Amino acid sequence: MISLTSPVETRAHHWPAGAKLAALCAATLVLFAVEDPAWQFAFCAGMLLLYALPGRAFLRVGLGRLRMLWPFVALILLWHLLTDDFGVGMVIALRMGTAVGLANLVTMTTKLSDMMGVVRWLAAPLRRFGVRTRSLELAVALVVRFTPVLASKGQMLSLAWRARSRRRAGWRIIMPFTVLAIDDAEHVAEALRARGGL
Repeated sequence: MISLTSPVETRAHHWPAGAKLAALCAATLVLFAVEDPAWQFAFCAGMLLLYALPGRAFLRVGLGRLRMLWPFVALILLWHLLTDDFGVGMVIALRMGTAVGLANLVTMTTKLSDMMGVVRWLAAPLRRFGVRTRSLELAVALVVRFTPVLASKGQMLSLAWRARSRRRAGWRIIMPFTVLAIDDAEHVAEALRARGGL
C-alpha cells in the first residue's frame, strides 16, 4: 500500500473497509494462482479500468503513485530477458503491478482509521491470550502512513541531486535518504513517548 486516502470522492469510499481488504486478499490469491500471460494482461487492464472509472483526476493521482514501481519492473524484465525467459518475467511484472495497484486503490478509497478498525477486529482473538495488540495496530498504521511520505522524500532528494549535477543520483542518495528515514523515526518515537508510549 503506497498511497493515502484520495480527496476525489468515489463510490468505493463508502464501501466497508473489511469488504475491500477481503476482496484485495482474494484478488491477490487469484493473481498468484494464474500463470497465463493473457489472463495477467486482462487482470492488469481491469485494474487500470478501476482507476479510470472515477475520472481523470483520480486516474492521474493513482497512476502517479505507481510510478515508483518502474525500476523493479525494469529490473525483472531485464533479468528474464538475459536468462531467455521473458514470458515468465512479463507475468511476474504484470502480477506485481496489478497487486500493488489494487492495494493502492484500497488505501486511496479507505480511511486509515477504518483499516485500523479491521486490524483491531482481526487481532481481537489474540487479546484473549493476553497479547497486547495495540503495538500491531500502530505498526500497521505507521507503515501505511509513512510509505508515501518516504517515497515523496526520496523523489525530492532525487530532484535536488538533478538540480546540482548532470549525473544520475543512483546510489548516492541512499545515505541521505537513510538519515531522513531515521530522523523521521526518532521524531515519531519522541511524539509517542510524549503521549505515554504504548
